[in-house]
Amino acid sequence: MNHLVILAHPNGEQSFNKAIFDTVVNASREAGIDTVTRDLYRLAFNPVLSWTELQAANRGITPAEIRAEQQLISAADLITLVYPLWWMGFPAILKGYLDRVLSHGFAYKTENGTSVGLLQGKKMQHFITIGNNVEKYQKLGFAQSLCDCLVNGLFNYCGITDIQHKLFGDIHIIDRHARQLLLEDAAQITRQNLTALASHATQGKGEHAR
Repeated sequence: MNHLVILAHPNGEQSFNKAIFDTVVNASREAGIDTVTRDLYRLAFNPVLSWTELQAANRGITPAEIRAEQQLISAADLITLVYPLWWMGFPAILKGYLDRVLSHGFAYKTENGTSVGLLQGKKMQHFITIGNNVEKYQKLGFAQSLCDCLVNGLFNYCGITDIQHKLFGDIHIIDRHARQLLLEDAAQITRQNLTALASHATQGKGEHAR
């Protein structure tokens, strides 16, 4: 079983996003899971999808660095995204990563005039930090809108339907103890999702053995 963990935060040393990232990676590796990490800022990932690259992608031509990221996604049973919510969206580096990596022919295809997702069978989890209050976002309808757009709206289109996301709010004002509880929550969610995947894989092997 493989786990791909992607971090998108410019402070890759001391941010709370980095702490979440480390917590998720540690929980995964402690469970004996093959875990691959991608810190997009540390990789200096170029988020700009050029017109030349877009045209080439539509002809099935993919740059080597993007093909490498696609191979990591293809191999992953669980994909984790860790990022702050900026202006109601992904940080630009993560948006650009998704623009370039989730290309036609890899993440989806067109069949009889209909788009078909190609990344079925994967589990996904998002850990999203916000400076505002989670309950306030829920009351205003923002939380549901974010789920509809950033989470399900995007990744369901690519065939990933088993998605869990968690908003961590008031990041700039909570104390160390509250942050630790949030990290424990991220670890627990990760363990639960990995356990569910392992159970599903075991059941699948049992059915094939009949």
